[in-house]
Amino acid sequence: MEFRAVAEVPTDAAARYAKQLLAHMSHKVAVEEVEGQPLGGRLVFAYGTAAVLPGPDRLTLRATAADTESLARVQDVVSRHLQRFGARRAIVVRWRTDTES
Repeated sequence: MEFRAVAEVPTDAAARYAKQLLAHMSHKVAVEEVEGQPLGGRLVFAYGTAAVLPGPDRLTLRATAADTESLARVQDVVSRHLQRFGARRAIVVRWRTDTES
């Protein structure tokens, strides 16, 4: 079974935040391309993944893991870094369970 969560973060600087987050995290984890998302990418942790997908008015984050503890860990790492980068604009990441198949 796979556990998933999604966060849609409203911002007019989604591409900038995606680039910054992916570049920063690439020093610690693998970053993969996401087909059809030239400005986005996927962070590959030992315990799960996080897709970082910029759009015109929001940054979409999709976390995936094998169990709820690992999912929470992916969410925490991605949220903390993004909120730190977006502190000036008071970026807030709110996750919800992703029920899409």
